[in-house]
Amino acid sequence: MNTFELPQYVSADRPLGPDGLEEALRDIGARRYHILHPFHRLLHDGALNKGQVQAWALNRYCYQAHIPKKDALLMARLPSVGLRREWRRRIVDHDGEDEGEGARGGDDGGIERWLRLTTGLGLDRDYVRDMVGILPATRFAVEAYVHFVAEKPLLEAIASSLTELFSPKIISERVSGMLANYDFVDAETLAYFNKRLTQAPRDSDFALNYVREHAVRPDQQQAVLDALTFKCNVLWAQLDALHSAYVAPGLIPPGAYQP
Repeated sequence: MNTFELPQYVSADRPLGPDGLEEALRDIGARRYHILHPFHRLLHDGALNKGQVQAWALNRYCYQAHIPKKDALLMARLPSVGLRREWRRRIVDHDGEDEGEGARGGDDGGIERWLRLTTGLGLDRDYVRDMVGILPATRFAVEAYVHFVAEKPLLEAIASSLTELFSPKIISERVSGMLANYDFVDAETLAYFNKRLTQAPRDSDFALNYVREHAVRPDQQQAVLDALTFKCNVLWAQLDALHSAYVAPGLIPPGAYQP
C-alpha cells in the first residue's frame, strides 16, 4: 500500500466503536500530519538559513491570527452554555486577556507571543501583523480552514481541530531542534510553545471526547475522518508553499516576503 493511501476505516453497514474511531483518527495523523513534511525536517534539523526561518514564522502568523476567528465562528453555533464556555477558552488562549501590545504580565495570549517570536527573529512587528508579505497559498489554505469551520456541520468543525492530538510531539521537536541548531533563537524567542504543551492536550481531549460520543453512525464517522484529513491537508499545504517559495525551486510570488 502506498504510504499516502488511506485505508477504508468505515463500512456503510457497520459503525466503528468509540475506540475504533479514535484509532482511525490517530492513524490519519500518523500518515498525514505535517511532522512528515520535508520543510518541517529542514526547520528542525537546522538546515534552513535565517531568512527561511523568518519566512516560516511570518507565514505561520497568518494561521495563528485566524485561529480565534474560526473558534468564534464555531462557538456561536454551540447549543449550550457549557460547550460555549469550554470552547471560549481557546479564544482566550490566543487573544489573551491583557490590554495593550507586548504585555508581559498575566495572560497575553498566543498571538502576542507569536509576535514576540517574529520580533526575536528580526521581523518588523507591524509588517508581520499586517500580513502583506504572506504567500498566496498560505492565505488561501488558512481562509479555506476558516470557511470549513463556519460552513460544515458542527461535528465536522470540531473534528477538524483534532490535529492538536499530534501537536505535542511536533512542538517538542521544534523547540529542541531549533534551540540546538540556530544561534539566532533562544528560549524566550520560542516561549509561544511552552503553553501550547498544556493547552493543546486539554483542547484535544475535549474535542476527541465530543467526537467519540457524537459520531455514532457510519456517515458521521466518515465525515469526521474526512474533516481531520482536510485539516492535515491545510497544514501540509502551508509547508508546500514555504518549500516551493524559499527552498526549491525558490520561486517567491510577487509581493511575498523577500528575505
